[in-house]
Amino acid sequence: MESFKASGIYTKQAHVRIPDGTYEQEIGRKGFFGRVSQLYHENPPTGWTKIEGNLRPRCLPPLFGDKVLSECFTPFLYNADVIISMGEFKNSFVNFFRNADADELFFIHEGNGVIETSFGPLPFLGGDYVVMPRGTTYKIFVGTHSKILKVESAGEFEQVDRNLLGPNALYDQTAIETPQARVGSDNDASEYQLEIKRLGEITTVTYPFNPLDVVGWKGSGYPWKLSIYDICPIMSHRYHIPPSGHTTFMSHNFVVCSFVERPLEDKDEKVLRVPFYHSNIDYDEVLFYHKGDFFSRANIDSGALTFHPQGIDHGPHPKAVNSIDDKTRTDEFAVMIDTRYPLKPTDQFSSHEISEYWKSWM
Repeated sequence: MESFKASGIYTKQAHVRIPDGTYEQEIGRKGFFGRVSQLYHENPPTGWTKIEGNLRPRCLPPLFGDKVLSECFTPFLYNADVIISMGEFKNSFVNFFRNADADELFFIHEGNGVIETSFGPLPFLGGDYVVMPRGTTYKIFVGTHSKILKVESAGEFEQVDRNLLGPNALYDQTAIETPQARVGSDNDASEYQLEIKRLGEITTVTYPFNPLDVVGWKGSGYPWKLSIYDICPIMSHRYHIPPSGHTTFMSHNFVVCSFVERPLEDKDEKVLRVPFYHSNIDYDEVLFYHKGDFFSRANIDSGALTFHPQGIDHGPHPKAVNSIDDKTRTDEFAVMIDTRYPLKPTDQFSSHEISEYWKSWM
């Protein structure tokens, strides 16, 4: 059982009516739902003047439009549980694909098209999450220039338990779309190649027929999609809901959260209206900025990706704190990935990151 203690100057309710002249910092375990303490500093925890070493906030600028992402998925962060990649496609896939290593989650940043799967087709638009179970054969047909975030997981992507909120909270189950059985549309070739990823390597299998030749299916494991624009966030006018309250998917040792438009907390209640300074000591945090005005960050553009490793403080930029008072709602859409174990940047991340991002709090 937790045993809360307190000493010195503090507030009765975390994140509300923070004592004048202090800056609240939260140190939390197990993400935002384990043991927790709030500390009240005389200076911002991110008020550093120098960081020497690898532990620092990191940021990728928008790379869409750069040849780095052209016609392929490029990995940027990874560990044993998850690989985070981005890709940009003007053309449809040449071959069919099956991932035997991981379940996949696609977030469509921009564009439209159809993912034809062995269960049938799933049309996609900007803002869609598409869940692709491990072992599913599919091919992406691009309609318009498409920019996609991909998350590969060692475990399945599961919907969160809504508990006391009830089954219609966050989004109605009818907002979920599943494929209707239909044979693939590409039926004029003499041979078809299927690329299978296993143990990180690609094996190519050739067929004399379209491998998407399934005429029916049933069961509880299948591709499905959900639009970020159909998510209804939980909120409180008297308390800043932590990111865990916005969890959309749970997987093996990580979660995916969705930040969407919502009214801001009541100014008269003196609630902290921007994300609080925190050291999320058990989780790494990745944030992909999809659309809108990102109220916790200044000078962050759509398509950028930030990476805040466990152990280093982070929180709102000073300009964001100063600009929030006159606003009544957010208009941001963003995808957050919190991982239980540390992520490693790839060489592509390190060679393209904004090296002085950590100075943006100064």
